[in-house]
Amino acid sequence: MRYNVILFDADETLYDYAKSEAFALSAVFGEIDQECTDAIVDSYRRINQQLWRDFEQGKVTQSDLRTARFDRLLAEHDIKCALDANAFSDVYIKYLGHSFLMEGAEELCSQLAERGQRMAIITNGIKEVQFNRISGSALCDSFECIIVSEDAGSQKPHEGIFDYAFDKLNHPDKKEVLIVGDSLTSDIQGGIRYGIDTCWYNPLRKANLTSIQPKYEIHSLMELHDIISSE
Repeated sequence: MRYNVILFDADETLYDYAKSEAFALSAVFGEIDQECTDAIVDSYRRINQQLWRDFEQGKVTQSDLRTARFDRLLAEHDIKCALDANAFSDVYIKYLGHSFLMEGAEELCSQLAERGQRMAIITNGIKEVQFNRISGSALCDSFECIIVSEDAGSQKPHEGIFDYAFDKLNHPDKKEVLIVGDSLTSDIQGGIRYGIDTCWYNPLRKANLTSIQPKYEIHSLMELHDIISSE
């Protein structure tokens, strides 16, 4: 095989974060007997995405992110409820661990596992959420290890999380490692900085308007077979 180890991002690569997010928002608003409107969902996604970009750049901590997004959301929509932002976050996190897989994820990981492919998850996501989501999914036994930024003390695209991952994986040859992810600024930029090959998962065929150039680009997960098998 072309690559000995595949490092998969979790959210929007193997796991459908958008579906988990919508499910969790609907559930937490149900608990406070308020409608979760499309406008609220849109606001939350905008706020959350900006905070995660800030986290990648080291501008906020993950602890701050967890509550700041709900502070801003509740204020923006003037939502009055018995839950403060901390409590709101705790309920949301509980529901966010529900698993929804991306199309082709189960089939791909099953086939790769049958071939003896080494696989790991490398994610900036919240540890509690990611472990709940992965352990409750059909992919629960697919990965040699799950690398989470909380444990690594560093997040993609920074080198520290890759040092941590390579230590967990017993220091494989960088030439034999491929990172697969949907984020140019996190997964692909991180892989490039660390000197490993990169594969941009781009199912919506978005234009790349950045200077970040992945080695490969795929539009469905099953296309990964051709990359891994090529010499």
